[in-house]
Amino acid sequence: MSPTTPTSPTSPAALGARSATPEPLTLRRVHLGAGGPLSDVRIESGQVRAVFPAGEAPRADGRSLDLDGRTLLPGMWDSHVHMVQWAGLRRRLDVSGAGSAREAADAAGGQAATLPPGEPVIGHGFRDGLWPDAPHKDLLDALVPDRPVMLISMDLHCAWLNSAGLALVDRGDHPTGLLREDECIQAVAKLPTASVELTDQWVQEACVAAAARGITGIVDFEYADNIADWTRRMNGAAVPLRVAASIWPQHLDAAIDHGYCTGQVLDTPGGLLEVGPFKLLTDGSLNTRTALCHEAYPGAVPGEPGSHGLEMVPPQELVSLLRRASSHGIVPAIHAIGDRANEMTLDAFEAVRCHGRIEHGQLLALKDIPRFAELGVTVSVQPTHAVDDRDVADRHWAGRTHRAYAFADLLTAGAVLALGSDAPVATLDPWLTLASAVTRTGDERPPWHPEQRIPVEDALAGSSRGQRLIRVGDRADLVVTDADPLTADTRTLREMPVYATLLAGAWTHGPS
Repeated sequence: MSPTTPTSPTSPAALGARSATPEPLTLRRVHLGAGGPLSDVRIESGQVRAVFPAGEAPRADGRSLDLDGRTLLPGMWDSHVHMVQWAGLRRRLDVSGAGSAREAADAAGGQAATLPPGEPVIGHGFRDGLWPDAPHKDLLDALVPDRPVMLISMDLHCAWLNSAGLALVDRGDHPTGLLREDECIQAVAKLPTASVELTDQWVQEACVAAAARGITGIVDFEYADNIADWTRRMNGAAVPLRVAASIWPQHLDAAIDHGYCTGQVLDTPGGLLEVGPFKLLTDGSLNTRTALCHEAYPGAVPGEPGSHGLEMVPPQELVSLLRRASSHGIVPAIHAIGDRANEMTLDAFEAVRCHGRIEHGQLLALKDIPRFAELGVTVSVQPTHAVDDRDVADRHWAGRTHRAYAFADLLTAGAVLALGSDAPVATLDPWLTLASAVTRTGDERPPWHPEQRIPVEDALAGSSRGQRLIRVGDRADLVVTDADPLTADTRTLREMPVYATLLAGAWTHGPS
């Protein structure tokens, strides 16, 4: 195979050139799909127009590119992203390696010493579910008394602030500085933010980086007016991805008034923006111990508030919201992590008799696993969470982890899986997601519940909106890899070398 390294065009001018119809293209000597035959593929007007055995494509107008036996796959989708938060992540203090509250506070103190006076310390990634000590504002105050500090948990469901940080978000009277769920969301929303122009620039850079990993589309669940934000971005610069923009409850009425329905392509350059699903939270998260479960968390007193997690939406209200959204063609995508939250959400889908998605579906009662297929409810899962959360799950869901992140059982029961990262909770990289689903480990330890590993073919389908084959007439959203995922070893699968990415037949990464 040729060692040629492709270039990745990142300038606005290079991206903008893709708004025009790309020239016809013939890809020669490329394996058609994982494990597929060596073929020549003709692309015209943004579609796959013809497929020939290798060497038999006739000469034609446009460009011809010999891919030297590489593999051509359907373009990758990340089915669950918080794009603004992901784009800003690398500009924050990373405390994911902290083994205690004290270590995280020390890191915040070290960061504060490097910043201009008054600039807040914003960190991310802590997992207090395994810490021996408890986060408290006093610990941060002792190390950083003179500027705001906010550390956001890896799962985005908890924020830890010092006294100055609490004052900044109008919570100066909070006793501990540890804000969970709605309190956390509201506090994060009150942080000083970068300008819209700078934020959009960061998002654009993150999109270019995603395209370089083979991503051709995302479902964005940022807590924002996503349709308005992405319309602005796509009208301002050429975005190298398709985006399904989700709708949060506070924007549902406006979406209905506009006549939006899920899947509707909106009027933006290239037709890359579509209306996404309706997002709603029913419970919290595992690390924060707010995922709604049938059994109480270790150390909690059954029956006391919060002992089983948090119910964010009462069942009757959940049914009402599902009915309102689905009756207007807006597909519900309901966040449910604990087994009780998943049961309640499946009950709501059954009562309304609409299709939709459950986001995460991390802990399931065995009786509920077949219901996803029976009710036509897609499970939007994040396989890297199974790898990252294994220790927290073993502690807080002890005795139940055989039905946690139950990807293989769901597939066996006929459920449809959509794979994603939940970035910034995990890295926006489809190959890390895919490898986690296939191996169930991210380090040198043996696989965690190896019986829940899924085949590479199913992981690829879950990462490409269910597309398993490349057929004539398909949209030419494609990725070219240097290795075949079916035969790649674990390390190669995780680090998959992506040679090129095509969006509607135009390069978003690679030869230009």
